[in-house]
Amino acid sequence: MKAIVNANVIMRDYVIPDGVIVFDEEKIIKVGKAKDIIIPSGAEIIDAENEYVGPGLIDIHTHAADNKWIFEEPEYTSEYMLKHGITGVLPALYYNLNKAQYLKAIDDIISAYKKGGFNNFVGFYMEGPYLNPKFGCDREKNTWKGAIDKADYDEMVEKVKDYAKVWCISPEREGIDGFVKDVKATIPNIVFAVAHSEATPQQVENFIPEGLKIGTHHTNATGTLFKYSECRGVCVDEAVNYNDEIYAELICDKVGMHVDPYMLRLVRKIKGDNRIILISDQFVSDGPIPKGYEECDDIHFDWSGEIAGSGLTLDIACRNFMFHTGCSVCDCFKFASYNPAKVLGLRGRGYIAEGNKPDLVVVDRFFKVKKVIFNGQVV
Repeated sequence: MKAIVNANVIMRDYVIPDGVIVFDEEKIIKVGKAKDIIIPSGAEIIDAENEYVGPGLIDIHTHAADNKWIFEEPEYTSEYMLKHGITGVLPALYYNLNKAQYLKAIDDIISAYKKGGFNNFVGFYMEGPYLNPKFGCDREKNTWKGAIDKADYDEMVEKVKDYAKVWCISPEREGIDGFVKDVKATIPNIVFAVAHSEATPQQVENFIPEGLKIGTHHTNATGTLFKYSECRGVCVDEAVNYNDEIYAELICDKVGMHVDPYMLRLVRKIKGDNRIILISDQFVSDGPIPKGYEECDDIHFDWSGEIAGSGLTLDIACRNFMFHTGCSVCDCFKFASYNPAKVLGLRGRGYIAEGNKPDLVVVDRFFKVKKVIFNGQVV
């Protein structure tokens, strides 16, 4: 038995000052104000030192950590993310993998999870393979530009069926309807995401009844807005903004390169706090930072100078979002824990409540991680 004391406890929509959380390895037992909680005799005391205690972070979309591919080093990247407060992660597998590489990556991650080396694994975020080949980094490695063929994807869908949580599609791809139908038949609770796409809003909306609930890295790798000279059109971004059913993923780097700070504030105003999900979308790339962009130390570039994902962890993304939008620590836990858990249908995770999983993170007012508790144990 353990108890966190001297905590500002982050609840879903409010903060408990001078709070206490009592928990064991299975669940949170009690949460409330210190004056109302009797701490069991012999409980290990963890002093939060008047910092904020919120639910463990859930990164639903990242390829890497510490510039290392998750599928190549699942144990190392898992531990690295845990130290940054990420108690739940969905490794993203991208269309730069061919079929054999996809299958091996799935096997290696599941194997690490089953051996206990990737305990914060929640499931897969399948960023491909059938996306618009015009968009995204590493486009030259995309071997999935041809016709969508059931023979090419059947084995992958079957292998990942017990673990895939999100599957990205480009609604404009010819034959995507059949792919979506087959995936949904094998994985009934799958969440679809629109990604790397120049689909019209109507094409996006066609898949909402099939379970399209996420706009992948909103405003990044989406279609043209051109309509006619001096007339602005609409694209995927407008579909994500307009439809309440769709959550907007946001990559929030320090300088606002992925999403301009003004756009971050606009999206927050449009979508509301219940439909924003912060992600890291870290990618492995070691290209130099282009001249004039020296401040971009949480963004990765390729050797042509093109942006290649981020170098973020989710805690840093939260801190950046606070600076760019003026949101609170409490808000960030909603964007990086509660909303991700909600869109995925994860029970007992994403918020602090009696009976929920004892995954907790202690942060200061700038969202710097001080302590992490995972499965009731201090990391």
